Amino acid sequence: MTENDHKMNPISREHVEVDGIYANEWGREEVLHRGQTFPSDPQLGASEWELQQYLFDNHHTGETDQRLIAKSDETRQKQSRQTSPRKHTDRGDK
Repeated sequence: MTENDHKMNPISREHVEVDGIYANEWGREEVLHRGQTFPSDPQLGASEWELQQYLFDNHHTGETDQRLIAKSDETRQKQSRQTSPRKHTDRGDK
């Protein structure tokens, strides 16, 4: 027996704890937000709901923010190098 065999999914009329896309036993998907209650299926009645996908607000245009994309090591090294002597800070501890 695996861990999923004993997993208890929420049923209708329970409160939603995590924003996401949920699917019931018949595969009907519903976008639910935290604080709402799981709805009953019109044909099945009270049903079990399973989280299919988390909701993420990455960017208003639907694209991932560039700051969240992992950069290669070469790009990081280029950004950390001083390109001008004016960027050198003289601390006076010579």
